[in-house]
Amino acid sequence: MLSAAPCSHEGCADHEQARLSVNRDVKTTRYFEEQVLRKRPYIQRAWCERALREPARRELQADGRVRYWILIAELGRYLRVVTLEDGETIHNAFLDRDFQEPSA
Repeated sequence: MLSAAPCSHEGCADHEQARLSVNRDVKTTRYFEEQVLRKRPYIQRAWCERALREPARRELQADGRVRYWILIAELGRYLRVVTLEDGETIHNAFLDRDFQEPSA
């Protein structure tokens, strides 16, 4: 089965366990399910999943987490998706105002 994926986000009271989203093969933290999607109801799961598969850019954070960006054509903005260290478990997602489009 799945092993525990620690969550050190300051909004989390304790470590969260990664789990499969309902009817999906994508892992998410409890923080993502209960906080991110509630606070940002415009974020679509499909966008987050696509960001992991087809990122415009991918970057490793100093804490080991991984950032993925993808252009959301419907909004004309970039979505940043942050995963845990495994690069698969979605922990956070938000529209990134400061993202610079990759140069060709």
